[in-house]
Amino acid sequence: MPQQPRSSYFEANLQLDIIPPPANQIPINVLVFFHGLGDTKHAFAQLAQQLKLPETVCICLQAPSPLPFALGGFHWGDDITFDQSAETMDYDTGFEKSCRIIRREIIEKVLIEKCQYKARDILFFGFGQGGMAAIAVTLNFKDVLGGVVSIGGPLPSSSLHTKGDERKNQTPVTVLGGASRSLITQSALTNLKRVFQVVEYVKWPREGDGMPRNREEMLPVMKFLARRLRSRSGVPEDATEII
Repeated sequence: MPQQPRSSYFEANLQLDIIPPPANQIPINVLVFFHGLGDTKHAFAQLAQQLKLPETVCICLQAPSPLPFALGGFHWGDDITFDQSAETMDYDTGFEKSCRIIRREIIEKVLIEKCQYKARDILFFGFGQGGMAAIAVTLNFKDVLGGVVSIGGPLPSSSLHTKGDERKNQTPVTVLGGASRSLITQSALTNLKRVFQVVEYVKWPREGDGMPRNREEMLPVMKFLARRLRSRSGVPEDATEII
């Protein structure tokens, strides 16, 4: 049986919040949150508390790199570039640094080696650039994870080199985005399906890729989590799981 991760288990330079499961339940699942570009670990803390997912500990990560020019907030990319035509920061600037830190320092050293979780017990939830980072980490991890939810986060361009004849990643992915002005375009979906075996797409009937605004928009996320999160409720303590 895995043990709940504690802040003291992680390297001091890693910024994160840990939200335990409700009612002192034993957490057999881990849901890792990746905030959007320019945000902080606190962005998802309230959502993690509101979800009250049974038997699930939530970890809200903070991206490793601060934005320049005292802009506040953090980013997951290897670099910062500005799109002068759109007057915005580029989301897709490589994720090698974030992948290395999250895979080794968080997933492997703490969740798997110290806390004894299996890769299948670990799920990712990312928004925008955080969704891209979650997808990049998944593709850099050798084992099948529990699943990925990406809101407005397509496949990073650094992952497009995957050849068509290579075995597809078996981690299930669900991506969500608006009907217009969305990063989840038809070509973005095609690229995701090139590298992932199972890709679900939810198109909200609205503009843009913001977070879910109501129960109807959040429902596909909850259905995906309900299918992928494990439960041992009512299972005897000495029972053996057969996969």
